[in-house]
Amino acid sequence: MKKSIWLALMLIAALVIGACAAPAAPTTGEESSGGSEAAPAAAGVSEFHPAWPYQPTPTGHFNTFVTNGIPLGIYQDLMEPSLFMYMWADASWVPLAGQSWEWTDDTTLTVKLIEGAQWSDGTPFTSQDVVDTFDIARLLSQTVWNFISGVEAVDDTTVNFILSEPSTTVPRRVLRDTRIRASSVYGDFAARVRELVDAGKTKDDDEWKNLVQEFNEFRPDDMVVLGPYKIDPASITESQMILNKVDTSYWADIVKFDRMVNYNGETPVVTPLVLSGDVDYATHGFPPATEREFISQGYRIIRAPIYGGGAIFLNQKVHPFEMKEVRQAMAYAIDKVENAFVTYADSGKPPICMCGFSDNLTDLWLSEDVKSQLDPYTQDLAKAEELLTSVGFTRDSDGVWIDDQGNRMEYELKVAAEYADNAASAENAADQLTEFGIKTSVRGVNFNQIPIDVNEGNFQLAIRGWGAGNPHPAFSYEIDLTQYNAFFSGVGSGSGAVGSVDSPGMYFDLNVSTDSVGDVNLADLMQAASSGGDVEPQKEAIGQLALAYNELMPQIPLYERYGNNPVPSRFAAGWLPEDDPIYKNSP
Repeated sequence: MKKSIWLALMLIAALVIGACAAPAAPTTGEESSGGSEAAPAAAGVSEFHPAWPYQPTPTGHFNTFVTNGIPLGIYQDLMEPSLFMYMWADASWVPLAGQSWEWTDDTTLTVKLIEGAQWSDGTPFTSQDVVDTFDIARLLSQTVWNFISGVEAVDDTTVNFILSEPSTTVPRRVLRDTRIRASSVYGDFAARVRELVDAGKTKDDDEWKNLVQEFNEFRPDDMVVLGPYKIDPASITESQMILNKVDTSYWADIVKFDRMVNYNGETPVVTPLVLSGDVDYATHGFPPATEREFISQGYRIIRAPIYGGGAIFLNQKVHPFEMKEVRQAMAYAIDKVENAFVTYADSGKPPICMCGFSDNLTDLWLSEDVKSQLDPYTQDLAKAEELLTSVGFTRDSDGVWIDDQGNRMEYELKVAAEYADNAASAENAADQLTEFGIKTSVRGVNFNQIPIDVNEGNFQLAIRGWGAGNPHPAFSYEIDLTQYNAFFSGVGSGSGAVGSVDSPGMYFDLNVSTDSVGDVNLADLMQAASSGGDVEPQKEAIGQLALAYNELMPQIPLYERYGNNPVPSRFAAGWLPEDDPIYKNSP
């Protein structure tokens, strides 16, 4: 059991790190050619060197539920594991903090937890930690609470999740997508959430909103972890941090590395560290020229599917982006084959379905009839021109389009300055739009700031991600239609409530009128796509979502991304072969 749990943890860390034989690190580190200086390794200490960006303290902190927490992305499961991990290749569940699970009835999912585990502060791991974690998720209006009505501790090692109604997606939401946190840290807040619920309060009440604000400002002194690694707070610098093995962890006798040295920074900072061999694994979006350098040095490139990609998000409070004809015209104006190649070379593919989720999944979820109706938006400048003229747009003397209110179509496209892949995609898309007559300039913004700008509606156009690394398309639509759409979805707003004037996001109304599926509420369709114990009605809802998305183009997908993750072998070896089924999982 422990071995399978550890393999799952390591797969999260670096796809196959659980299979890597970790050599002892050299006694002296090499100085990198740029960015951060490589950390010297202690004699006889085995290390794994990942790279994941974070905000150093005091901006960064240890409340991993909220903005600027330091969970380290894909490495969070090494500290705060979820209950299980899902394996795409065979649809199996691998235990992490959970030991087994089953359906007690159609609306009760019962989880047995691992026994004998303890947190890094010495407190035992029990069902109360799970209950408290989900009560905090309830406070923050996380999507899982659209599908469950309660979480109950049966005994110290058994938890019941009570569903609002049968749903095939709830296992993914409760078993995989929620990392378990320590009651010793978050239990007091969780108890206060339960008091509000018992008093009949909801997210629309001031008491609830005040507790959300208080929790968003909560800053624990340290991260209490269940997993085998823990951040050393004293080691955190602008350039790197150290995660030490927790000797009392349930998995302490399984881990292959004494410590992890995580390098901070986005692509420009991390690239020289990868080239020098000081980073063992990185999922950054490396541009084609850099990838060629990796290959020339003999590095292997892992190209696992991401099941999503980059898109142009449009602020639909800015006229004329609220007009679907304008969004469609922009989609036709861009050659997405070119954009994908410029961005990622062999790891970039043009979207085919243009329906908001991965082309790898369409055959599993969409009927032939639905697929036949989807427009791939292959570049067609004549069609783009026809769409704009049909709504009263004209061209100025210099060829720039003038909208129906007499304004020149001149816009700014924001992009994370540190993301080399996004920047390349943005420059290419802007050039193509400008050539068509929609004059577009690119503005680089700090990668921590751009999601804030988009949430607050402080943008005209922006490059953000579409899709989700999940085998069920409902999760992709939640990303596409709710994540940066707080005014209409509540997701990303301070209180979790809809109608937030502080978080208008892309301002895309989920009540829509379409030619393809009529008048529909996309939020209701997303709920239907996740509800019930039968996938056939879900497929019907997903088909309607696909057709509506394809017609309305709430954002404009530019490419579908595959990993181009380099794996030097200075500190880790034994990566699994290309045909191993683990590579069906997104890195």
